[in-house]
Amino acid sequence: MTDTVIDYAAVFQALPGMVCLLTPELSYADASAEYLRLTGRTREQVVGRFLFDVFPDNPSDPSATGRHNLEVSLRRVLATREREAMALQRYDVESADRPGEWEERYWSPVNAPVLGPDGRVVFVVHRVEEVTELIRARGGSAAGRPRVLEAELYTRARELQELNERLRGAHAREREVALVLQEAMLPTRRQSGGHRIAVRYRPAVGALNVCGDWYDVVDLVGGNRIGVSAGDVVGHGLAAAGVMGQLRSALSAASRVAGGPAQALDVLGRYAHVVDGAESATVVTTFVDFDHHTITYSSAGHLPPVLLHRGDRVEFLDQATDPPLDARPDPIPRPQAETTFAAGDTLLLYTDGLVERRHEDIDRGLARLSEALVRHQGRDPEGLADAVLLDLLPHGGATDDTALIVVRL
Repeated sequence: MTDTVIDYAAVFQALPGMVCLLTPELSYADASAEYLRLTGRTREQVVGRFLFDVFPDNPSDPSATGRHNLEVSLRRVLATREREAMALQRYDVESADRPGEWEERYWSPVNAPVLGPDGRVVFVVHRVEEVTELIRARGGSAAGRPRVLEAELYTRARELQELNERLRGAHAREREVALVLQEAMLPTRRQSGGHRIAVRYRPAVGALNVCGDWYDVVDLVGGNRIGVSAGDVVGHGLAAAGVMGQLRSALSAASRVAGGPAQALDVLGRYAHVVDGAESATVVTTFVDFDHHTITYSSAGHLPPVLLHRGDRVEFLDQATDPPLDARPDPIPRPQAETTFAAGDTLLLYTDGLVERRHEDIDRGLARLSEALVRHQGRDPEGLADAVLLDLLPHGGATDDTALIVVRL
């Protein structure tokens, strides 16, 4: 048996259930014979086409949510790389024999990722069980359908769907407010001292996973110096946005009077001790001196900044890392370290949404970041920021928000 070559294409076609294979762009790569039979479509009508071009929502039903619910689930699977079973869905299908006529259909879908050698999703297996006949309350079959139970099942499914829609609306409003707050904190040219700096913020695909991450640029007193920081607050939503705003403002003020980044974090740590929700927040701050070509830095539990030297050398600034804010009952002075740079080098600070992936060691994410920086090093800060996000963020978006700041030195 071990010498037998298995024809997996034949196995796929022989599967007893409705199964199709979707690309990360949600186009059909393949569909089983049973899938085609029960949907009333041919391979030519399906393979190579966008899923929702083949099966759109019923245009005569303004309350139809089948497409929306399915697309959200599929994109979540692409982002999280985890299998997801959906609640019962009503998703009407246009009759193959009578164009313009729509048939009421009910489905129980499951979506599962297929990962490639690099850990990225290369396909999504979309399996559905049609339960239309179960849901319809028809009278008098030989077996006798339990119509009351079927109606109850449908009612409960509709109630859950309506609850999800209400929650989605509330989350969307919170998300919109949080994003407005985030955009209001973009560094201005006055803050950055005229240096070439690119900033990016990418919200997570989940409606609540916004506004825990932040960045800042401070024009420091004395010489041609700026302070560049990034941080991450535990939690999400408006509560995290409020804490983030307080910490960002406090560090900005402390940096302007502190003797160095470690002292600035010492002050911030004492402040965090009296701010509800600031526990275990992480932050890294760097003081960049353009006159002496030095970067002094200190980190409170945050991922290390990256210094891209001309000539492909990548340096992670990880020699002054301490626990997160408010992690010690009795704070002690934090460490700081210093490195040098040459004109034309690039400094990058970021938050964990850029490099962390579930079920993966953080070193793999840092290695991807290093490779992307070397690959795109010839670009200006704006182009480099876009290229790094494109290379590192999952298709369909990350499950955590991402902040990124790029400084050309």
